[in-house]
Amino acid sequence: MNKYAQLFTNGILKENPLLMLMIGLCSSLAVTTAVANGIGMGLAMTFVLFMSELIISGFRRLIPSSIRIPIFIIVIAAFTTIVDLVMKAYTPALSKSMGVFIPLIVVNCIIMGRVESFSYKRTVGESLADALGMGVGYTWVLVAISIIREFFGAGSFFGIAVLAERYQVKFFANPPGGFFVFGMMIAVGLAIHRATSRAAVKKGGEA
Repeated sequence: MNKYAQLFTNGILKENPLLMLMIGLCSSLAVTTAVANGIGMGLAMTFVLFMSELIISGFRRLIPSSIRIPIFIIVIAAFTTIVDLVMKAYTPALSKSMGVFIPLIVVNCIIMGRVESFSYKRTVGESLADALGMGVGYTWVLVAISIIREFFGAGSFFGIAVLAERYQVKFFANPPGGFFVFGMMIAVGLAIHRATSRAAVKKGGEA
């Protein structure tokens, strides 16, 4: 497989930041009460991660190691501010519903972790493939959790009522419900990862 495709697909499941690396959990549990929130947070995070990895990788040879962390924070903060202002201007309701978690992207360990461990040491092409993979992986997990929590907790999908109130389970709309759904997704993700790994080992052995 092409190395760029490999880097991209790693973030989908094998190195998924939420299901496998288990980082950046605070925002993922806080905003996933509605599908719109999950999509908005996922896209915001992907944009900041993509642009931050692009800039850091492109200028990595010019960034002194001794002050790299402050520089990383400044770069991440700049793109986070752009996202925050754009959302407030064009999607104020969505921005308000996610509250402080958009500005807190600045200190999200997914972005800081990938910038420090990957883009600061790799080429621009590799960094962009990694950023897109991690962003897509983060987003699909958020959306999946949001669909489950909104459907069962609020009886709706994208704000449209689809489930009568008597069938709703308010547990899913509360923090414990978020932990429960997230835990179930981690279990399923690990099971799929182990199954695919065993299949790959078996195929390699037969070859």
